[in-house]
Amino acid sequence: MQLDTTEMTPVINRLKRAQGQLGAVVRMLEEGKDCKDVVTQLSAVSKALDRAGFAIIASGLEQCLANPEETLDKKDLEKLFLSLA
Repeated sequence: MQLDTTEMTPVINRLKRAQGQLGAVVRMLEEGKDCKDVVTQLSAVSKALDRAGFAIIASGLEQCLANPEETLDKKDLEKLFLSLA
C-alpha cells in the first residue's frame, strides 16, 4: 500500500515541528532547564508523533477501503494500531 503524498503533507509538517520540538528538549536538558518545562515540551513531542502516526494509519485505511484488492491483513492493521497505543 502506497500513501498519497499530497495527503501526507500535513503529516510531514507535523513531524518536522515535532523534530524541532525534540531538538528543543535536548537543548533544554543540556542547559539544565527546569524539569517541568522539559517534561511539558517532551509531552508535546510525544502527542505530535502519535497524531502523525494515527493520521498515517487513517490514510492507509481509507485507501484500503477505496481499493479492496490491496487491503492489509487484519492482524497487520491491529499491529499498526497497537504500535501507537
